Amino acid sequence: MTLVQQADLVERANRVIPGGVNSGNRRLAWPLAVVEAQGAYFTNADGTRYLDYHAAFGPLLLGHNHPAVNAAVRAVTERLDIIGVGVTDIEVELAEKLCQLIPSAERVLLTNSGSEATYAALRLARAVTGRHAIVKFQGTYHGWHDAVLLNVISAADKLGQKDPLSLGMLPEVIDHTLVLPFNDVEALGATLDERGHEIAAVLVEIVPHNIGCVLPRPEFLQALREQCTAHGIVLIFDEVITGFRHGLGGYQRICGVTPDLSTFAKAMANGYPIAALVGRAELMDRFGPGGGVVFAGTYNGHPIGVAAALATIAELESGAVHAHCFALAERLGDGIAQIAGDLGIEMTVARFGSVVVPYFMDGPIESYTDLLRNDTARDVAFRQGMCECGVFMLPVALKRNHISAAHTHADIDRSLDAAREILRAM
Repeated sequence: MTLVQQADLVERANRVIPGGVNSGNRRLAWPLAVVEAQGAYFTNADGTRYLDYHAAFGPLLLGHNHPAVNAAVRAVTERLDIIGVGVTDIEVELAEKLCQLIPSAERVLLTNSGSEATYAALRLARAVTGRHAIVKFQGTYHGWHDAVLLNVISAADKLGQKDPLSLGMLPEVIDHTLVLPFNDVEALGATLDERGHEIAAVLVEIVPHNIGCVLPRPEFLQALREQCTAHGIVLIFDEVITGFRHGLGGYQRICGVTPDLSTFAKAMANGYPIAALVGRAELMDRFGPGGGVVFAGTYNGHPIGVAAALATIAELESGAVHAHCFALAERLGDGIAQIAGDLGIEMTVARFGSVVVPYFMDGPIESYTDLLRNDTARDVAFRQGMCECGVFMLPVALKRNHISAAHTHADIDRSLDAAREILRAM
């Protein structure tokens, strides 16, 4: 492929795409145009090859352009494309597989993105309860729609109040969203005791990976289940990131707490567009005939995404992929922490499964408020330095790094050498 000069390609993008990117979170402080991706690496238009820990915000559990997944996609296009009526054989196969794997899945509906799945989940919760309010938690992200696009990475002076991320959001929708601190059993109990009769759903990013890697306390998860049951509230686990990346049954199988509804996407199909809303039959069947709740989408259950998901799940079922990724993540996380400790740099490396996040602060880290202690300038400087060494860690504070099956021990060695160089310079 003939390489296009990076600056020229980015300039062309800026002329025809607002901001030069098709999702605001893709914009960097420097020009980046990618022309090739394979395994654990991607290459920019100037020929620079990056070791990729960003992994497109997490879908690439198997690595870029995985041959078995791509082969499944090619094969399905030989016999199926979009039909738009009835159901295809592979949609049924995938739904059956998800019901086997995910504790909360008695019924499955497929769509195309996590935002669509959480939107549908909230609509269903409001329909079955007849209530309007929802609860989300500070630091969690659930997509771009008005009910949830608020209070993610908030400034300290915005805590305890509504912090919408965009202009154009309907105030009356925002007003129906209550924001609570993550991992706070007392705040949850007090709010539900006072306003439980108004609340349709509690929506929780079960591990808030959009602020790195903050693990839920077991007693918090148990309180979520008990309190929602007691107040007739629909409990929704957002497993768009955790699902499949940490285990085939999602984090809910790991923690042993089963929600009423769950949303999945990202690593489910190794980067091909697909998402799923799953849950209890008595709730999900409200989307069926006579249930009164609409779920629609021309591209729902598209054969390409479905085939990719089936192939990805097949690769994961042996357990070898997760074992490999978890072991490399442990090496990377422990190695960075050791280097920082040897150099006397204040750092806490949070890690779970295949996700690794170095925070420039002391622990413990149990909520978004704790992360206000993070040294943002050092965090970003470290990530930018790694990128300059050809090791791509998204240069935004608090963001997670992902290990894929395509990463090797040699990649970890290279990454630790680069980290040592950058941290020593800091």
